[in-house]
This record gives sequence, structure tokens and C-alpha cells, in this order.
Amino acid sequence: MPHTVDTFVGRRIRNRRREIGMSQAELATAVGIKFQQIQKYETGANRVSASRLWDIASAVGVPVTFFFDGVPRSDVPPPAEDVRFPSDFYESRELGQLVTAYRNIPEKQRQKLMELARALAA
Repeated sequence: MPHTVDTFVGRRIRNRRREIGMSQAELATAVGIKFQQIQKYETGANRVSASRLWDIASAVGVPVTFFFDGVPRSDVPPPAEDVRFPSDFYESRELGQLVTAYRNIPEKQRQKLMELARALAA
């Protein structure tokens, strides 16, 4: 049985495709697959991978988020802990060095390091 979100996304794909007057075959050709796969996506029988959804969004002229607009709230996972990083956070050379060093620490020591980091942050 398809997940409700897969069915919802499939319905959004079908509605957008029809809205712009595109056939399943035309959409399939645009994304490099067979039209039967489009049928399966539109019914929710098959899940759409992130990269395929990206291709479909491009082919029908909408952002990927379009396919999730209006998902029933009961199907939306609860938000993760609200952590905000400065815009240059992931570009930091120091962060890259820290991550590399962290990955080289044995598992037991990493757990102790996490405990220490949480204590220092509190």
C-alpha cells in the first residue's frame, strides 16, 4: 500500500503535468524514463527519488517544494531541534578540520567527547 505522501506527490505531478498540457509520454521523454514509470509515480505505486523529482520539477517548470505544498499535516514529521547556524558556518575551514578530526576518533572516545561538548555548551 502506497504511503500517503507518495500518493500526494504523485497527484501533484499529474495535476501539474495536465495543467501545462503535457502527456505522460512527453514528461517521460523529458526526464529520460518510460511513460509507464510516470504512471506509477502519479498513482503513488512507486516512490519518486529526490533526483528524479528534481528532474520532473524542472520539466514541468516548478520548484521541488511545489510537490509537497498542502501535504496533510498528519503526514508531516515533527520539526527537528531548532538549530540555527551562521550563513558561513559550512564554509568554515576550522569546521572542516574539526569534522575530519572527529571522524578519526575511535567510537568510545567520540561518545565521551560528545558528552563533554554537551556539558560545555550547557
